[in-house]
Amino acid sequence: MTDKKLVLTTAGSKEEARKIAGALVERRLAACVNVVPQIESIYRWEGKVEEAQEWLLVIKTTGSAYEGVRDAIKELHSYQVPECICISIEDGSPDYLNWIADSVN
Repeated sequence: MTDKKLVLTTAGSKEEARKIAGALVERRLAACVNVVPQIESIYRWEGKVEEAQEWLLVIKTTGSAYEGVRDAIKELHSYQVPECICISIEDGSPDYLNWIADSVN
């Protein structure tokens, strides 16, 4: 078990995804953010089934930085209820995990 985390969120446009990703890395809340283009999301919102094209952000961070990541997503996001799911990284390449730690405040 490590203290490293993957955080997932989606954005409604490429521009918004890049804005959030850039801010997280610039603020040293994330070591890296992968922006996965144009996923199709089907979801329930306000009692109706909706469909949308979204961009998935895969955020690499630490447990101690997670709260800052969550707050930044809420601050920067256009959605009323943005996705913010934190997944623990059980294990990984020691060099990569150390790089995450060194890249995040």
